[in-house]
Amino acid sequence: MNINKKEMNQKAVAVMTSGGDAPGMNANVRAIVRTIINKGARAYCVMEGYEGLVKGGPEYIKECNWEFVRGWLSEGGTNIGTARCMEFKQREGRLTACKNLIDAGIDALIVCGGDGSLTGADLFRSEWPSLIKELLDTNQITSELYERYKHLNICGTVGSIDNDMSTTDATIGAYSALDRICTAIDYIEATAYSHSRAFVVEVMGRNCGWLALMAGIATSADYIFIPEKPAQTNSWEDQMSEIVTRHRANGKRTTIVIVAEGAIDNNLNPITCDDVHKVLSNRLKLDTRITILGHVQRGGTAVAYDRILSTLQGVEAVNAILESTPETPSPLIAVNENKITRKPLMESVALTKSVADAIAAKDFDKAMSLRDVEFKEHLNNFMAINSSDKVLPKEITDKGLNIGIINIGAPAGGMNSAVYSITTYCMSQGHNALAIHNGFTGLVRHDSVHALSWKQLIGWQSKGGSEIGTNRHTASEAGIEEVAAMFQKHKFDGLVIIGGFEALVSLQELQEARKDYLAFRIPMVLIPATLSNNVPGTEYSLGSDTALNSLMQYCDIIKQSASSTRARAFVVEVQGGNSGYLTTLASLACGAQISYVPEEGNISILQLEKDIQNLKESFKNAKGRDRFGKLVLKATNASLKTWDSHTLAKVLTEEAKGAFDAKAAIPGHVQQGGLPSPIDRTRGTRLAIKAVNFLEEFSKNNASKNEVASALLDAKLGKTEYIESNDALDSLIETAAVLGTQGSHLKFTSVKKIYETDSDLIKRMPKDIHWTHIRNIADELVGRERV
Repeated sequence: MNINKKEMNQKAVAVMTSGGDAPGMNANVRAIVRTIINKGARAYCVMEGYEGLVKGGPEYIKECNWEFVRGWLSEGGTNIGTARCMEFKQREGRLTACKNLIDAGIDALIVCGGDGSLTGADLFRSEWPSLIKELLDTNQITSELYERYKHLNICGTVGSIDNDMSTTDATIGAYSALDRICTAIDYIEATAYSHSRAFVVEVMGRNCGWLALMAGIATSADYIFIPEKPAQTNSWEDQMSEIVTRHRANGKRTTIVIVAEGAIDNNLNPITCDDVHKVLSNRLKLDTRITILGHVQRGGTAVAYDRILSTLQGVEAVNAILESTPETPSPLIAVNENKITRKPLMESVALTKSVADAIAAKDFDKAMSLRDVEFKEHLNNFMAINSSDKVLPKEITDKGLNIGIINIGAPAGGMNSAVYSITTYCMSQGHNALAIHNGFTGLVRHDSVHALSWKQLIGWQSKGGSEIGTNRHTASEAGIEEVAAMFQKHKFDGLVIIGGFEALVSLQELQEARKDYLAFRIPMVLIPATLSNNVPGTEYSLGSDTALNSLMQYCDIIKQSASSTRARAFVVEVQGGNSGYLTTLASLACGAQISYVPEEGNISILQLEKDIQNLKESFKNAKGRDRFGKLVLKATNASLKTWDSHTLAKVLTEEAKGAFDAKAAIPGHVQQGGLPSPIDRTRGTRLAIKAVNFLEEFSKNNASKNEVASALLDAKLGKTEYIESNDALDSLIETAAVLGTQGSHLKFTSVKKIYETDSDLIKRMPKDIHWTHIRNIADELVGRERV
């Protein structure tokens, strides 16, 4: 291939996918290609992985324009292909690949794949100086080309459904695979219930049990087998039989056992689905079936999380590769604490491979420690809630705390998961969990407080909506005095509130009312749950991921409809109140051409004119090709007094002057409904157990608890007046807290601080918006210009 002088002065970056395909790879390639072009460099795609590097030529190393990756966000697999290549494992093959890259004028390479693919990429870079020197010595390249291409920079993004790469919290495709598994098990559960059957489900993961563990939590499986915590050779059959038998005796009609494909016992003997089937059918006499999900786990479009993760990592990969020098170690683009980071590629790969080495050496504690920060915590949580039916109700009542659970605000995916996990964890710890039905008004008007039974909770982990009911009335709207009387009547030792901004207001009201009502001087914690994700003190609220996936699926369908009609755009109205979180993340996940959010003020005429021109040019560039529907996302409260979605669509159509037409599409409460996503299920469990731990800690460490209880009794009987100093009340401030997600860590912050310093009470929003940078990325990847 002949490279002209202008092109030689312009950086050229290639991207390839390798190893097993993973949902989100196409989104990663799209982001990389368009960011390369935005940075003024030339973008190339290497077709068919390392095989394409070895074969070379314009058929396999293709220069790509902006339109090449159009529509890729919603497509599964990898459109540029992936293939095993034995030739590349030999030096001769890598020499050929070196020559092919130089012929194509490539300066740098970004590889999306697993640990094996990334190991090959770093080996290629380390050998590059000797490879290109050999090409020069054998007269296959000129000295000019040698000087121009004597260094090759490489960057890796991790595409793997196994989530097995150390140093990153999540890999591209893992949550999509988990979604497939949970959907399949939800379906299996329905047929199992009909026949009272047992099912043994095999999931992928190689040496990593992350998929099996997270699916076990998300679907309330009876038992799981994972390689990091192997089963005991001589006792796993007895242990599994005991748990399954107990669950059945306590009223469960179904049995689900999840087996990771790398499952072993502590002597490293494989445990297969057939082994588990024999125990369930022969020993327990259960009608048992085996389901091996196989490559269904890899298929289909990526969930919203993977589209967003792969896009943000793709943008960062280009930034990293363009900033690299010959001395820069090859970077790996990771996500840590919800932030996109760069890690040394080979250190990450070495740590990943050491997990398998630790398992082979039977050092299972080390293998566990090398997983992401949440892995061990999730495993402990699973074991705790799975044993919840061992504790008798009498033991709970006599020894434990009385913990109230209440939902406040609109229903959100994951609410039931949180209630389920709070209650079952309380049971496992000997506490009495009391569900308050239908919010504070239900408490005051109907005294609707009930202990939930283990049997009653079966299936709640995967149910949408709110099984104990919810409403938007705050504590003061229901009546603080009446609420206090009910707290006193039911002798609550702690309270978990699950909900959105109304829940935050309610917690602050209860905290403020402590000076007047002793019943509120108990530890209380808020688990944020709202699709708007507008609760101060947290980056993530339960329900926002479920809503984002529902909205994304809606937009995919709308976009397909728009593509069927030439030059059609849809204006999609997105919920979220004064928060543009859902609009912004959906815009990135769906590739919306335009998005409007309340945080940016009213939609200006200048910006609208620019956006209309942008749409005209975009349709013109399409030249009537397929898959070219356009989306405009408008948050409901964006320019609420000036524009509704129908009016905006009419204006777009009128001003387009025939270049395109626009229609309004309003998903409404579709965004609130549906089954909770695996992310909301598993995070709901994690938040729930942390919340109960918080209540336990403050109840245990509160030295004045018995004095308060005694004073409460005296006050009730009219024997005394109860007066405390401000210092005593101030000491209780930290016991009313919001449980916030900050990155991958959970943090408790007093509601008083959040309410007084971090909240915009008029707009019902946090003062600090953590996601604004995503708006710029979303605009850049669709070529939107801002005024």
